Amino acid sequence: MAVLFKGLRLVTSAGIQKPIDFVFENGLLSTSESFGDAKFDQVIDSYNWLVSESWLDLRCGIGEPGLEYKETVQSLCELLMESGFGSAVILPNTEPTIQSKNEVDFLLNKSKAYPSQLIIQGAVTKNTDGEDLTEILDMHHQSGVNIFGDGIKTLANGDRYMKILQYLQKFNGLLMDHAYDPLLAIFGQMHEGNISTKLGMKGIPNLAEDIAIQRNLEIIRYAGGRVHFQTLSTAKGIEMIRQAKNEGLQVTADCSIYQLLFSENDLIDFDSNYKVKPPFRGESDRVALIAGLKDGTIDALVSNHQPQDFDSKFMEFDLASFGMVGLQTFLPAMVQLEQELGWDLLIQKVTSGPGKVIGADSSIGWTIFDPTANWVFDEKSNKSLSQNSPWFGKKLTGEVKYVIQKGKLIQVNE
Repeated sequence: MAVLFKGLRLVTSAGIQKPIDFVFENGLLSTSESFGDAKFDQVIDSYNWLVSESWLDLRCGIGEPGLEYKETVQSLCELLMESGFGSAVILPNTEPTIQSKNEVDFLLNKSKAYPSQLIIQGAVTKNTDGEDLTEILDMHHQSGVNIFGDGIKTLANGDRYMKILQYLQKFNGLLMDHAYDPLLAIFGQMHEGNISTKLGMKGIPNLAEDIAIQRNLEIIRYAGGRVHFQTLSTAKGIEMIRQAKNEGLQVTADCSIYQLLFSENDLIDFDSNYKVKPPFRGESDRVALIAGLKDGTIDALVSNHQPQDFDSKFMEFDLASFGMVGLQTFLPAMVQLEQELGWDLLIQKVTSGPGKVIGADSSIGWTIFDPTANWVFDEKSNKSLSQNSPWFGKKLTGEVKYVIQKGKLIQVNE
């Protein structure tokens, strides 16, 4: 089937190109100034639309196995497609934990039926408890896992951290690290600042993240290895990563896109949908995140998609679970940030940026989207099994129209 897209604009790291015609045929998307009298099965007016290489998310939670009421392989793969993502790194925090060849192969085999690709982050300690190491080499050699970490859990044991780096260097594996000191953050519910004081809530200080990043960088200097720091949220942490990169350490970093849109002030009404980890911080930290994205200190933007069931969110704030769903709202979030960051930088942070972190090729597919389309995020449009988002029930701008994955043109959000 031959499909003509009239007037699409290609987004690259160099900017947005002028509108031209694109043709999808025989599994490929190609460009030409003129197609003459060629016959097409479908012609689509897409003058307000943009197209980019397929998007890659480096931090995405799932429920299956064990927590299928939050998100299944099927619902997540379909959600990724509907949200414009061709692939995503899946966190290991399931029941049982993704910590052996069995769990890895289960997820990979089950996901083969869907266009979106799941990339497994294998747990690096048993049950993500931070102590005994998992079968790292077996997961790598038997199932091809090259990315390891404890997902939403921090690696607080310095001795284990060093040994993990030494193990991973046997095959140039990558450690993904959600760095914070659990004791400095103990019982914390939100950012430690004016708002937490006003609300009488135990705060999570910037220090909890800064101390952990500093310690882990020192271990990397000693032991070597490749580490990707996830969900940065503090100005000092960003500066330490910047210095480490300038020093030549093999470190990369990302931040959650919603960290750029919300702040501690949004928690004033005790809405548990804003309860995330790391917490929303102050304006100075947000400014530092923006600077880190612009100068390359932060390599990628992530959804940090953390589906939670109704009962775990709609309760007293201090008892509610952390996290929010973030895939379907990712494009609307980029639309809100476009004036400040530009489409070229935003797209780079979800294509070649994360691709270089894990050695993946983002050019295997395409995402076609309309940055001006309006839609309502509600029960009807929600593709996740969970709805823990402060944007639920609201009108959003920015909608994915088509994705090209595994040689197939798929219309989404019909």
